[in-house]
Amino acid sequence: MKSNGFVVLILVVQAFCAIFFVSDIVLTLLGFEANPISWQTRELLEIGAAIGLALGVVLGGMALRRSIRERNAAEEKLRRASGAFLELLNERFASWGLTPAERDVALFSIKGLSTQEIATLRATSEGTVKAQTNAIYRKAGVSGRPQLLSLFIEDLMDDAVFAAATSDPPQPLPVRPAAVK
Repeated sequence: MKSNGFVVLILVVQAFCAIFFVSDIVLTLLGFEANPISWQTRELLEIGAAIGLALGVVLGGMALRRSIRERNAAEEKLRRASGAFLELLNERFASWGLTPAERDVALFSIKGLSTQEIATLRATSEGTVKAQTNAIYRKAGVSGRPQLLSLFIEDLMDDAVFAAATSDPPQPLPVRPAAVK
């Protein structure tokens, strides 16, 4: 909110100064005569407007620099979160004892690809992919894709709550043992 007010203030100052200069030119072109003011007053008004425009450029640059810094910080947080999610996936896949093929299928499933799309990407039949997804669900102790995905979302939410509650970086949660059927 504070940043928005800052940007609005910059725009108001620049708009006022621009209106001052443009109105002077337009009024002169249209032949409107204004009550004469002393040249000293006119010069002071022009200097003030020029300073306002220059100040607007400086403040605009500062606002731009701040927003670039904030964007870079957000991108870094996203990169870390992506890395944490990939690390979480690998930990879970290892704890469930997934084969390399099952890891690929699980990753594609979590990304939201259909059985047919996964089969095409892996150059296998849909039946093979279905068998692999069933093995993944069995090893993970879930009954389907939504529950599989919810395991990871739950862990990420637990990490976020833990991180918010403490100033220390979040530690990985213990891996839940896979349910045996």
